[in-house]
Amino acid sequence: MSVSYGGDSIVFADGSVQSGGWTGMRNRIINGAMVIDQRNVGASVTPASGQYTIDRFVAQLSQSSKYTVQQNAGSVTPPTGFSNYLGVTSSSAYSVTSSDFFFIAQNIEGFNTADLAFGTASASTVTLSFWVRSSLTGTFGGALRNSANSRSYPFSYTISSANTWEQKSVTVAGDTSGTWIGATNGIGINVAFSLGMGSTYSTTAGAWAAGNYASVTGATSVVGTNGATFYITGVQLERGSTASSFEYRSYGAELALCQRYYEVLYNSADNAGIWGPYTTSYGYRGTWYFKVQKRIAASVSLAGSSAWTGATPSIFNGISSAAFFSSGTPFYSAGTADTLAVQASSEL
Repeated sequence: MSVSYGGDSIVFADGSVQSGGWTGMRNRIINGAMVIDQRNVGASVTPASGQYTIDRFVAQLSQSSKYTVQQNAGSVTPPTGFSNYLGVTSSSAYSVTSSDFFFIAQNIEGFNTADLAFGTASASTVTLSFWVRSSLTGTFGGALRNSANSRSYPFSYTISSANTWEQKSVTVAGDTSGTWIGATNGIGINVAFSLGMGSTYSTTAGAWAAGNYASVTGATSVVGTNGATFYITGVQLERGSTASSFEYRSYGAELALCQRYYEVLYNSADNAGIWGPYTTSYGYRGTWYFKVQKRIAASVSLAGSSAWTGATPSIFNGISSAAFFSSGTPFYSAGTADTLAVQASSEL
């Protein structure tokens, strides 16, 4: 039976319609429901700038140790329909200077945004929607930016009630100017949520600007209040001028999307058949076949407290696997593989 697809419906050859049966990838945000946390497995982290927290969400900051990030921080009840959220907690009462920046962001790959045609006369309108909760109230900010940070759309939204989940949406007319990455594996669109922003990176909301702006002038600073919280989930960026219901994907599908950018190999069950001696004459080798092909050749390194128990191997990185080789002595001893954690990263 032939079928055709239109929006969120399947149209069969006999003319019947099944609504909600096909969504493709309407939501360009990956892990917007904050379900996948491969690196930290629910533990709190005080991130360095550029450090990933919950999968696909990176922390950016100009001063260290000003906030922590944790999946389900504070253990509050998420909005109806969600089980997880990304939680930020301020670690001090920091007065933001003009050149400071503190935000959480997701870089969306160009292959997943090329159809929006930003930078052309045909640029599509998009809508960003999300659920947010904070111990603070007032005007908050964020932005959509290009890969060069030379085009920005700062947006604002209001949190009206402290410690209450509120759903927000922001509609953005597509940018017809500037340079935007097309169908490549670079950064197509950066989506940022401000936690405190200096005047250098803040400007008026609601219009495209030629510059690097990640928030709006006068926005509330989360890092300005010790112990302040900022929780977010249900993040969705989609084509069109109206926010639709959140696009849920299966756990397996969401995990695979995350693993294009980061994958970790933890324990002896994962390691079965991967590590082993070649010969004492020619050295020792192992191969890690990734579960998902990576965006680019992955950077492979030890994670957490893992350590090579023998010679540090040479690592040959690819997009589908990594090969390990050491000459003379083993680089990992039999019987201790359960302590091993090796990570492969090809983040944007």
